Amino acid sequence: MRTFFLLLLAANAALFAWSQYASRADSASDPEPERRQFQPEKIRVLQGKELAGLSGAARVPAPKPAAGPAPAGPSACVEWGGFAPAEAPRAEQALAPLSLGSRLSQRRSEETAGWWVFIPPQGNRAAAQKKTAELKSLGVEEFFVLQDEGRMRWAVSLGVFSTEEAARKRLEELRARGVRSAQTGERDTPVSKVWWQLRGADAPLLAKFRETAQGFAGTEVRDCP
Repeated sequence: MRTFFLLLLAANAALFAWSQYASRADSASDPEPERRQFQPEKIRVLQGKELAGLSGAARVPAPKPAAGPAPAGPSACVEWGGFAPAEAPRAEQALAPLSLGSRLSQRRSEETAGWWVFIPPQGNRAAAQKKTAELKSLGVEEFFVLQDEGRMRWAVSLGVFSTEEAARKRLEELRARGVRSAQTGERDTPVSKVWWQLRGADAPLLAKFRETAQGFAGTEVRDCP
């Protein structure tokens, strides 16, 4: 019995050694072991929902598109002014053909005017009324007669402005209409101003808005405050 057991053990050992040798021989005789193992023709790239379904697997972020210049969008807000309250309706009428609708709004402000255009005091009410009648005949509708006591009583104001340049532009416009007695001067006084604000305008509409403003001397188009 002992002899039979030893023979059986030896046979098992020989069988194991032969199987290891045969396995190595097969691997060495295969000229393309890696290609047979990985089978590259079966590899494919997972996309979309297949990637979303992977749990705990490493994910490679998709390449981001190259950043280009941002497209030009509508202008946020520009405003045109500043008008004396009596002048604002004329500006609004000039903007009517642009059909701005809800994109157009009005803003009022209190400013200190450093310059004004005026006709010197006329001496009395009758003389001031005669002068304003002459202005109307020349097509000038924006004016104001000063009636308060003081050295400028019965002067005719033709506009107040924040800069000397704006006042001079107004003076040039009046002289082109035939107003010869007007002049500019410093005037430190608080005045009400009206600004027309335009929101969400594209480039062509903004160009038309600025073109309209060019017909009004002494005004400016700027970004909204």
